[in-house]
Amino acid sequence: MNGGPSGFNNAPLTRTTVIATVLFTIIFGIQGRHRNLALSYQDIFKKLQIWKLIVSVFGFSSTPELVFGISLLYYFRVFERQIGSNKYSVFVLFSTIVSLVLEVIAQWLLKDPSLNILTSGPYGLIFSSFVPFYFDIPVSTRFRVFSLNFSDKTFIYLAGLQLLLSSWKRSMLPGICGILAGSLYRSNVFHTRRMKLPDFVAYFFSRLSWPSIGNTSPTVSPRNILGSAPSSASRQMQGNYPAPAPASSMLEPPEDSIVTLVSMGFERNSARQALIRARNDVNAATNILLDPHTS
Repeated sequence: MNGGPSGFNNAPLTRTTVIATVLFTIIFGIQGRHRNLALSYQDIFKKLQIWKLIVSVFGFSSTPELVFGISLLYYFRVFERQIGSNKYSVFVLFSTIVSLVLEVIAQWLLKDPSLNILTSGPYGLIFSSFVPFYFDIPVSTRFRVFSLNFSDKTFIYLAGLQLLLSSWKRSMLPGICGILAGSLYRSNVFHTRRMKLPDFVAYFFSRLSWPSIGNTSPTVSPRNILGSAPSSASRQMQGNYPAPAPASSMLEPPEDSIVTLVSMGFERNSARQALIRARNDVNAATNILLDPHTS
């Protein structure tokens, strides 16, 4: 599982987030001020250090956290590709703001001296993304090691666990708050799953940083991940999938459509067969692969 084709094609917001995270972490690390990124509710309500609130959302306090953090951000770019930058922007804002609010409330309620200062970094966004990752990204391969069952998703969970425990309580609290924020988004609180920012948002972020490196991939049509509504063609297909077309009358599915489904975690042969059944409609093929009753 690699989150799709290499590079940040169709993921300008993720690209900007990764660049900002690396820059803030390196700059404060070189100056020996990485500890200044740590956040406490006193900084917000008593000292009114808004700049610290903004910087702490991006910059990690250590190199190991940076390595695991940007690796997870890079993988989770698949969600921006699937629902579009405009809706993904709402997810980023909601998960970041809600997780920060929950952190502040937890600090105030727990009164634990060890939690007076929390570790910094985009913990809210990263761990909110684990919610759709758990529910919406299918397992493509399974394997056994010493009688233990694993899947290709195991490595992502292990990276998240390492990041969650990197600073013990100081990193566990932001991680847990991020998971709660992602769960609230998925439960469609305040109908956030229907919201999206204007089109200029994606254009702004696409111009904010340098072009992506890697092969150009087709724009992924939104599917029902992170709350995106299926297209009209997909809605017509749900519950009434077309019967498989004869192989002789159906053209071979386009390679880019197969790559799109493989990037979502499906096996290549299954993706090809689903595209044939869906007459090369990527949305309908996705629904076929996700619905066990159609196999």
